Amino acid sequence: MSARIVRLGSPRCANEGLRIGTVRYPPRGVRKAEHAARDFYDVWLPLLAPAAATLKMGRVAQSDRDWRRFERAYRAEMAAPEARAALDLLAALSHRTEFSVGCYCAEEIRCHRRVLRSLLMQRGAAVL
Repeated sequence: MSARIVRLGSPRCANEGLRIGTVRYPPRGVRKAEHAARDFYDVWLPLLAPAAATLKMGRVAQSDRDWRRFERAYRAEMAAPEARAALDLLAALSHRTEFSVGCYCAEEIRCHRRVLRSLLMQRGAAVL
């Protein structure tokens, strides 16, 4: 049992389980009924996405300093009680079932899913 961190819209891996979209906005031009069939996500969980202003900060980050500023802002958002509860739930579920979480970014290195991976692992999640 484990959680995977994935790029939404990419082909699913074997045994990936439920795919959870931790993004602020649904995919453009894709009907809701097609989200799962087109490998975006089965369930949308925007609670774990960066707020709009934080997302913008991450998108325009050019330097490591800019990225650290984004990461601090996102981590502060994930310290809110609702986000902490969702992260704790996912960490516990990772020991009982297969699922994946992700976003659209091409590279995890400058994506909130890298921080999300770290937050889940800090809570003892089994993450691939």
